[in-house]
Amino acid sequence: MWRFYVTLLKLSKNTPVSKPAVVFRLPLSQTNRCFLSVGSTAANPRYMSSAAKRLCSENMTVKKIGTHNGTFHCDEALACFLLRQLPEYKDAEVVRTRDPAQLAQCDIVVDVGGEFDPKRHRYDHHQRSFAETFHSLRPEKPWMTKLSSAGLVYLHFGRQLLAQLTQLKEGDKQLEVLYDKLYENFVEEVDAIDNGISQYDGEARYSISTNLSARVSYLNPCWNSKNQDTEEGFKKAMKMVGEEFLGKLEYYMSAWLPARAVVEEAVKERHQVDPSGEVLLFPKSGCPWKEHLFALEKELKIETPIKFVLYPDQNGQWRVQCVPAGLNTFENRLSLPEEWRGIRDEALSELSGIQGSIFVHAGGFIGGNKTQEGALEMARRTLQAAAQAPANGSS
Repeated sequence: MWRFYVTLLKLSKNTPVSKPAVVFRLPLSQTNRCFLSVGSTAANPRYMSSAAKRLCSENMTVKKIGTHNGTFHCDEALACFLLRQLPEYKDAEVVRTRDPAQLAQCDIVVDVGGEFDPKRHRYDHHQRSFAETFHSLRPEKPWMTKLSSAGLVYLHFGRQLLAQLTQLKEGDKQLEVLYDKLYENFVEEVDAIDNGISQYDGEARYSISTNLSARVSYLNPCWNSKNQDTEEGFKKAMKMVGEEFLGKLEYYMSAWLPARAVVEEAVKERHQVDPSGEVLLFPKSGCPWKEHLFALEKELKIETPIKFVLYPDQNGQWRVQCVPAGLNTFENRLSLPEEWRGIRDEALSELSGIQGSIFVHAGGFIGGNKTQEGALEMARRTLQAAAQAPANGSS
């Protein structure tokens, strides 16, 4: 049901827009159009008079989102798209200008104007005095990347936005997890690139030109093009960044977030798998568990780190996989015994004393057995060996 909701949302947001000069507006949504009056039927509708329709249209106040004209970037395209997902701004005009008088007439201004004032809905980040990060504005959050207009809009409107798109309620724990995840794995990249923050210290070994910010930049007119109008390109940029954002959200909502529930259940039931509490059991393969496990260990204040996970493979056999020391390292908290590594089948069963053994990778991070019991025994033997010789820890 949620997938259908997002798909419908995408279709509604991709409706072509009209453009007077540098101002363009989405058509009014279906919810704001005149419906059949009470007592009317599909066969005999009672329509309002054309004069009444004109009066209704003239009395409506259309919101205005202000941003700069000229060359556009990913951050303001994303900021404008995010705002348009909110009920308050869904029919808003986007006014692209640097004229202070025109910006002053806008209900909200992003990426231009030299002001950051949330009370007045001004969200620029170019002024010399601006150095805000997610952490500086929300001390409970860890991110120290300087915010762009995209990050500012997401910080101030992100929870409301996600509640609107997912139908989760603000304050729901799952919504807060999504809020953090989408900043860390989508918006923060846009903030960093727009502010010229390198991903690594030192000179990069290679360049990446396929990120979202780079693809947005390619929608600007070429330097030697006769037509330097940026309006159509900006609309394409909003559509592109919007599709990417909604695609990420759909994956996190439909696949990543359910995985968290699976990992949390496995963590809570780990002592039923092995009394040590250092082995998790997943009933299905393919569950993305690493990131969730590290987060849940902190959240649940687990004192003894979990060392192994067990899960079936696609052939009905079982895997025992080592938990890494961190998300971005190949080092394990505890590797399978060195003498088992690179050995297979009967030779491994005889060497380990565990029937049904299939293999242990030469790197020591994963092994296989024909049965769940056999894979569990491989984990137990490794734990026992480590307890007898603590110096053999991770390797």
